[in-house]
Amino acid sequence: MTNQPPAPRQPANGSRPHNAPATMPARLPAAGRRAGHGPPWMSMGLPTEKSLNFGPSARRMLRRLMPERALVACVVGLAVISVSFSVIGPKILGHATNLVFDGVLGKRLPSDVTLQQAVDAARARGQNNYADVLSTSHAKPGHGIDFTALGHTLELVILLYIAASLFAWLQGFLLTGIVQRTVQRLRDDVEAKLNRLPLRYFDQQPRGELLSRVTNDIDNVAQSLQQTMSQLLTSLLTVLGVITMMFVISPLLAVIALVVVPISIFVTKFITKRSQRQFIAQWTHTGALNGQIEEAFTGHEIVTVFGRRREIEAAFAAKNDELFNASFGAQFVSGIIMPAMMFVGNVSYVLIAVVGGLRVASGAISLGDVQAFIQYSRQFTQPLTQVASMANLLQSGVASAERVFDLLDADEESVEPERSQRDDVARGRVEFEHVSFRYEPAEPLIDDLSLVAEPGHTIAIVGPTGAGKTTLVNLIMRFYELDGGRITLDGVDITSMRRDELRSLVGMVLQDAWLFGGTIRDNIMYGRPDATEEEMIAAAKATFVDRFVRGLPDGYDTIIDEENSNISAGQRQLITIARAFLVDPSLLILDEATSSVDTRTEALVQHAMAALRSNRTSFVIAHRLSTIRDADTILVMENGRIVEQGTHHELLEREGAYHALYNAQFAEPLDEAVAS
Repeated sequence: MTNQPPAPRQPANGSRPHNAPATMPARLPAAGRRAGHGPPWMSMGLPTEKSLNFGPSARRMLRRLMPERALVACVVGLAVISVSFSVIGPKILGHATNLVFDGVLGKRLPSDVTLQQAVDAARARGQNNYADVLSTSHAKPGHGIDFTALGHTLELVILLYIAASLFAWLQGFLLTGIVQRTVQRLRDDVEAKLNRLPLRYFDQQPRGELLSRVTNDIDNVAQSLQQTMSQLLTSLLTVLGVITMMFVISPLLAVIALVVVPISIFVTKFITKRSQRQFIAQWTHTGALNGQIEEAFTGHEIVTVFGRRREIEAAFAAKNDELFNASFGAQFVSGIIMPAMMFVGNVSYVLIAVVGGLRVASGAISLGDVQAFIQYSRQFTQPLTQVASMANLLQSGVASAERVFDLLDADEESVEPERSQRDDVARGRVEFEHVSFRYEPAEPLIDDLSLVAEPGHTIAIVGPTGAGKTTLVNLIMRFYELDGGRITLDGVDITSMRRDELRSLVGMVLQDAWLFGGTIRDNIMYGRPDATEEEMIAAAKATFVDRFVRGLPDGYDTIIDEENSNISAGQRQLITIARAFLVDPSLLILDEATSSVDTRTEALVQHAMAALRSNRTSFVIAHRLSTIRDADTILVMENGRIVEQGTHHELLEREGAYHALYNAQFAEPLDEAVAS
């Protein structure tokens, strides 16, 4: 192909896409914007919302990590080691507290008694609580704090925490690579999917909405995976380790601490249920707003000319308010989780502190163990709180993933044949055999159409807007699949050919002159990158591109900006014609290829196009009937049917539909026509 596929078109009979509102607004004819989207001030409809199917979508997102399963196992192993070191720390610190406490108790006891004697003496004095505390301690009467043992204990704790941090850092490093490679593959899959989707899909999707899925939603998936995977893994392992240590220290206190689990689950589930729909709405409104902004900026000139800026601003404000309300609701509802979990954790902390103090006073547990348990209770509630606080990120990420998966699950083009049946020699004979096609099943467009384009002939297609002219050539390119009949190229059904092979035989010049970012040279050589400089310049001279390029400061190295604003519309169209000329295709399709050039340039280009059409089959869609007088066959289409065909002179002599079109185009001024 020499040009990009034509912009998605509205069904030629005026029927609306299946996802359009019941009353379709008029199309915005903004230069450079794809057809198929209504004016931005009327594009207020949203894609149909559906409930977030959290479980399957989350599992599908995690399955995309399978290629990294070896590294995922390493991440899990590192997390286990890191969490284990962190969990052991409080227990060892509790031992340090016991060393200090035992030293304080031992310092107060006479050195000439044993610990048991001190306990008996305290009981004799009626100090039973004090005796219970002494009995559970390891105090040495007359000895103070053992700073050597205390120092060794603290050194061990510091080493454990340093090791835990190092392993956590390594885990995070590996996880970052895993997530980014996974998202990279997801982007690759989306890009490949976009290339396999039929043109019909793009007809039904606002471009801004599609861009939002490909950019915003994938970025949100990456952010959610990065932030939640590490935190969830670490938090769950921490909870398991802490529960184990709590039961080792005190089963009673452990049971009290575990009371918060069902409460936490209930609170999280209660709040999360109410945030799911809000997050789906948030990202849906984001995509709709992106589509509206993209249309408004692309059609900025049209908006300004028709004075619709206030409507644009009003529509933007309304859509922005919808996004604000959805985002506020999603973030506020999910944000309630954190304070709710903190409250539950604080209640648990108070209960543990009170019961633990009573247990120390009764001698059932040491002070160091209570201190360690209180730390564990904080370590226990903190990961639960973190998991709950990540619910909004997780919901948001899965909502975005589901939108991306919807794109990946869209119906693709039909399967390509493994081997083409076409001969190596391309002659260019095109035949339509009882072809039927419709955009909507209930609204016929082309029905039982048959025609033959002989090799080397020029077939001109004329007719009123919506007659199906462009649809006809789109079917040749297999941008859409037929509902009935078949199209053959040199006797071979085009469905038995690979699409890339078919399109490599076709040169197409569109009414909408589409250029890509890059130099003029790059755009001319787009369809044939291996062409030589001499061949490129020859094509440019033949299509009168060379004469205006020579006047540019950078010549063929002139950079065409994103909006193509540094060259005129006519110059853009000449470049697209040169692009087709350079490819030298066997089948040529010209869709109003000279609509943007002036009359003098058009006359020159017609000579170039005549040379380009020689010895190849050409389909020319034209509204200017003066440009197709020399066509071998002129087809007059109305409502998807060929109502007349013949040469220019034959059709004029019949005084039928073509005669009416010709006279209407070359009639007297409108006021005289009305007067008559």
